Order: sequence, then structure tokens, then C-alpha cells
Amino acid sequence: MQSKRTLKDRLFLVIKGLAMGAANKVPGVSGGVVAFVAGFYEEFIYSLQRVNKTALKLLFSGRFKSFYRYINGKFLSLLFFGMVVSYFSISKILDYLIANHELYVWSLFFGMILGSIYYISKDFNNWHKKTILALIIGAALGLSISFLDPATENDNLFFVFICGIISVSGMTLPGFSGSFILILLGNYVLLLVDSVNALYDTVFDVFRGNFEFIHNATRIRMLKVLSVFTLGSITGLVTFSHVLNYILKHYKNITLATIMGFIIGSLGVVWPWKKTIYKTNTYGLLATDSTGKQIIADYQRFLPELNSQTYIAIAYIGLGILIVLGLDWYGQRTRQQKT
Repeated sequence: MQSKRTLKDRLFLVIKGLAMGAANKVPGVSGGVVAFVAGFYEEFIYSLQRVNKTALKLLFSGRFKSFYRYINGKFLSLLFFGMVVSYFSISKILDYLIANHELYVWSLFFGMILGSIYYISKDFNNWHKKTILALIIGAALGLSISFLDPATENDNLFFVFICGIISVSGMTLPGFSGSFILILLGNYVLLLVDSVNALYDTVFDVFRGNFEFIHNATRIRMLKVLSVFTLGSITGLVTFSHVLNYILKHYKNITLATIMGFIIGSLGVVWPWKKTIYKTNTYGLLATDSTGKQIIADYQRFLPELNSQTYIAIAYIGLGILIVLGLDWYGQRTRQQKT
């Protein structure tokens, strides 16, 4: 599987990792949708579920090459490399665009999700009572999640571990946004802003030879939180991949119908015309995180007025659909060239 990849394939895999990483960070958008539409979802799940007892035996016995081949290491390393690069680059650009052109960014995502629904459904011909029910349940769950009220922040380490397991679901379950779930759980800022900033500061201090942070109780607490969250994310990633690999093998049609439902339901989260509601403190003032940014509490959705801004937003929705159709066209062309 790994040896058949050309240099061009590897480059595109890194680019797909970039897109997946950026999507995972945006509340309401699922990196799993990127994997599904870009055509590597099943290989992604298959590779993750290879992290099992056999893989651990190979690793701990020092057979690193065998371990690397067994888990489809070239595929995973290129993909995760793209995600890491994305977190420190592309996702930062995305943060800027959301801050300055929020309507158009959400419109583009909305269009891409519409295109994803078409992409997944166009070749699905197994509609019957069970798959229709799975579609309705998936859509209902996805939509209901988008209208839940966020909880308050909780840095209990067991809860943080659970947050890690749940949040990583966006990578393995298309339409299920891990970042948005963290907002609902009240820990988006704690886990994706404050703890990450603590890691940045710590790495910077270590390179400067400054180890005073060891006596900083707040910093140490944040590093513990990040460590437990990371452990939970890895646990969730491997666990979900095994579960999904099993149900894709035995209940593929029902699973695909449910995924379609989740993606349809996620349209409620990425609806472009919404007003951001920010958290306030006990004094009624806007609350901010450790970087001084206002903390998102929820979104208030509304129907748009017909004006030039709305027409531009609709054009971006069309562009989003075209991007997905373009990916589909590229995928079909690549498959034809290989056969």
C-alpha cells in the first residue's frame, strides 16, 4: 500500500492533512468530512485500527521497520505531518479570516458540506427502511447537538480525559465537530487555547534555559491538563478507529447513511448567517481567554436580508460546492490513470 505512492501522491496527502487539520480546529467543521470527500477515509480508519496488540509487540521488541509497515506508517506520518503544520500555519490564517471575513468563511464551509452530502449520496443506492431511519437519526443528533447550551469550564483531569476522547471524534466521524463539542462541554478555551499556550511558553523557556516554570503551579497544572487531554485524544482516536472499522465491515450501508445524517445535521452549526454570543463574567463584562480573545459561548442564527453581502456569501457557498466537486473529479481521474 505504501510503496505504490508516487511523490505527487505523497505531496497531496500532506495537503490533505493540512486541510484536515484546519477543519478540525474550526468549531462546526469536521476533519472527517475532508477525509471522506478526499477519498482516504477508509484507509485512515484502517491504518489507525492497526495500532493494536500486534503493533505494540513489534514496537516494544525493537522491530521498528516492521511496526512502521504494519501500521501503514508512511500514510499516517505524511497525514499527521500535514495536520501539525496546519495547526501552526494554515489554521492561524483561518483564525484571521474568521475574525475578519466570518460570513464568507462560514459560507464557504457551508457550501463544502453541501457538496460533501452530494458526494457521499450520489453513489449510495441502498436506501431501505433501516438506512432511511439511520439517516434521520444521524441528522437529528447532528442538528440537536448544534442547539445545545454550552457548559461551564471544568479542569478535572478525568473530565479532561473524556473531553480528549470525545473531541477527537471529529477526525474519525464525518459531520461530528470535535471543536464544537469542546465548546458545548465548556472546555474549548482551556484545552485548545490556554493549555496550548502554556506548552508554547514552556518550550520557549526551555530553549532559553529558563526552568523557573517548574515552580509555577498554574503552568504545571496547564501542562498536566494538556498531557491528559492528549492521552484521551490518542485513546479516542485508536478506540473509535477500531469500532468504526468493525461497523464499516459489518454494517457499511447503515454506517454511511448515519454519517450522511450527521453531515446534514452539521449544517446547523456552520449556517453562515449567525451572530456570535460571547461569554460574560459575573459583572456582566465580556470574558477573555489567556490571549485576550473573547470567549465564544454560542451562536444566534437568523435568515439573511437580500443585499450585496448576502449575494457574495451565496457565491462563496457555490464556490464551496465546486471545490468538493473538483476534488471528486480529481479523485476519479487519478483512479482512472492508475487502472
